[in-house]
Amino acid sequence: MKYMRPINLFQDLLKLKASERGRFLGLDVGDKYVGLAVSDYHNQIASPLRVLLRKKSNIDLMATDFQSLISEFSLSGFIIGYPFYRNRNSPDAIQVKLFVEDLCKTGVLEGLRYTFWDECFTSKITELLLKDLNLHPVQYKSAIDKFAAVGILQGYLDFANRRTKLKSSEDLL
Repeated sequence: MKYMRPINLFQDLLKLKASERGRFLGLDVGDKYVGLAVSDYHNQIASPLRVLLRKKSNIDLMATDFQSLISEFSLSGFIIGYPFYRNRNSPDAIQVKLFVEDLCKTGVLEGLRYTFWDECFTSKITELLLKDLNLHPVQYKSAIDKFAAVGILQGYLDFANRRTKLKSSEDLL
């Protein structure tokens, strides 16, 4: 896996023919689960996908799951939620970095590009939105993880699309 700056990941995608462009997978990495969201074919809208169980012992299985998702959804990169608003050495920040390092060590996702995107309170915002739905606790936790991933991915897509449109209009001047 190769890290890229957020805007560079999106701009590299735009350099490809429309038929060759892939989609993005958003990840909300927690200590027990990884929430997943996927972008549409135009990389404009994020939708919830699923939740994967996260254990140190199943990182190879998770890498294989990601490999399947890459081919199933024609993915071109991962947008990984990262707690930029906290200290870099916070437990949440460390667990995200370790997760990425463990995925890299498997070697299964070689050539895949990823970037980090601020997860700024995505889980808390999702909890506020879902609290009145009276979901079963298991459904509630799963929904929070998936929709936090949606928040991460949608935030990235909005930024990248807005930045690209702004740059295009500046080029016209």
